[in-house]
Amino acid sequence: MKLIVFGASGQVGKHVLAQAVAAGHEVTAVVRDPAKVAEYPVRTVTADLAAVGRMQLAEIILGADAVLSAVGPAGNAGAGVASKATVAIIDAMRDAGVDRLIVVSAAPVRTTPSPGRPNPPKRDPGDGPFLKYVIYPIVKAVLRPQYLDLAVMEDALRGSGLEWTAIRPVQLNDKALTGTYRTALGENLPGGRYISRADVAHCMLRALEWPETVGQAVGMAN
Repeated sequence: MKLIVFGASGQVGKHVLAQAVAAGHEVTAVVRDPAKVAEYPVRTVTADLAAVGRMQLAEIILGADAVLSAVGPAGNAGAGVASKATVAIIDAMRDAGVDRLIVVSAAPVRTTPSPGRPNPPKRDPGDGPFLKYVIYPIVKAVLRPQYLDLAVMEDALRGSGLEWTAIRPVQLNDKALTGTYRTALGENLPGGRYISRADVAHCMLRALEWPETVGQAVGMAN
């Protein structure tokens, strides 16, 4: 497949590049600094999603089979980047006539209110007591701007008319690729605590040939 990867120089994005190339895909990495992905045998396009014009972005996407985005806030100060970038990507995909979009979100978004989903479930059935009452209340209080950014991003996906999938991993780590993680459509996983960034990339690529994920958020955990 011809794939366009945004956020390609990030911690998940680099795994997407490596695994996509290994799988034989034709990959274009859209990055602000091409030097950060120089080690990967992919086509690179230099572009800043905060500044690039809609027409230019559509030209980059034109002819692709799918777009994968690992764009996300690096911290609370960067909150807003995922939703703004995703809206720009959606608009450009419509212009380019490309429908398939796969993005990285996060497990706590399932219960995070947003303008488009003001009354989400207060608790996810897949979250165990420790996550429900100890971990997530603390994490969501501290990282609220980041999860709101991702929740607004998912609002944009639901209204996009595209064939979208949002991958919602639990806490990320840098362990090796396993390919044996658990997934659930539309909810989180019981007992799920961690997942590697390499496995998140694997799940994004797997979704390319997993039609049940279209229009769905996919919970994933170890």
